[in-house]
Amino acid sequence: MSAEPTPVSFLRRRSVLWPAFLLVHGGILAVLAPMMLSGDVLSDVRFYREWAFDALQGEPRGIVSDWVYPIGALVPMLLAALGGWGGYMFAWFLLFAGLNAAAFALLTARQTPRRTAAAYWWLAATALLGPVAVGRIDGLTVPLVIIALLLLERRPVAASALLAAATWIKVWPAAVILALLVAWRRRLTLLATGAAVSALIAAAVTAAGGLRHLLSFIGAQGDRGMQLEAPFTTPGLWQAILGRSDAHIFEDVVINTREVRGALGEPVAALMSPLLAAAAVAVALLLIWALRRGVPERELIAAGALALVSAFIVFNKVGSPQFMLWLVAVTAVGLAWEGRTWRFPAWLMLGVAALTTLVYPLFYQALYEDLNTAVAAALTVRNAALLVLFGWALARIVSLARQARVSGPAALPARDR
Repeated sequence: MSAEPTPVSFLRRRSVLWPAFLLVHGGILAVLAPMMLSGDVLSDVRFYREWAFDALQGEPRGIVSDWVYPIGALVPMLLAALGGWGGYMFAWFLLFAGLNAAAFALLTARQTPRRTAAAYWWLAATALLGPVAVGRIDGLTVPLVIIALLLLERRPVAASALLAAATWIKVWPAAVILALLVAWRRRLTLLATGAAVSALIAAAVTAAGGLRHLLSFIGAQGDRGMQLEAPFTTPGLWQAILGRSDAHIFEDVVINTREVRGALGEPVAALMSPLLAAAAVAVALLLIWALRRGVPERELIAAGALALVSAFIVFNKVGSPQFMLWLVAVTAVGLAWEGRTWRFPAWLMLGVAALTTLVYPLFYQALYEDLNTAVAAALTVRNAALLVLFGWALARIVSLARQARVSGPAALPARDR
């Protein structure tokens, strides 16, 4: 007689996993359906649509002019244009859901407890960040990074190419690449593949006559002030709320953002770039120390990626809600690789996701127009949680290093438990 299936084994079945995937993405589609049927678009997708159709008319951003995004971002924007002007949002959703499905399939290909937990966790985080996930281009890079990290051992060249391509869409995967350059034994493969992908992109842009605009995205954020939601903006936000200084909310209509100006706003903004660089260097040095102590490769990659991605968010003058998606990608892989060890950041990230959506888009207008204290408090808690997450990642690296034997780094295991 066969044993009765346990709840855990039942949840690992594909006949349960995939309906859960469809439930989450079908729910997002249902919410967006009225918008799609009217030919409207969500959030930043309105800019993507304009840029895509400008490109189709011979004026591609990043080639004929400077652009805030790396040139690779134009590819998914143009792909969504296949749906036409009125169908752009539906086509964008299909890209989002299709890439997520590919990553979900790889994540659940091995039906281990860790992978199953990571899959359900990712669905929960995606549901909590639904409007942000589908309304920003960062949502397309999340599955690319998840796929790349899961392919590191078996397909190092493909993994490296995916990470390079993702970085040419949105810069944040560079934090994951930095962690790999320190902790992964195939770092030369990563460098060579990334250089090859970048050379191909540069050649294509040069052939189109846009070489001088290729790297324009690097300095595009340089003149920005402290965005309303950025972690280090929190003191300035409360200054504006309490009215005890000249701190105030400034709307930059050119780049469609709200910033805190006055009082602590400008001094803090001037410190962000140096602090971000210093934090990245400090984490890299910590990873090198842990590597020399013989920390297992996969554990060091996961903790290092989380630490560097967190640093990219904490020490950033921009605090856009889609940045939380970066953490979702790394946390999902950390859960898939290490399971219960990552319970704390996993639960913390679900709280971060919920608070992020609560602030934006649900009550964002009340925050910047009315300086609502309840919404500001929710944002403050969210930002404090990001600092805690960064601290956990650093503590994890230190703990791994102290526990390790000094015998050289262990390679990535071939299989998950």
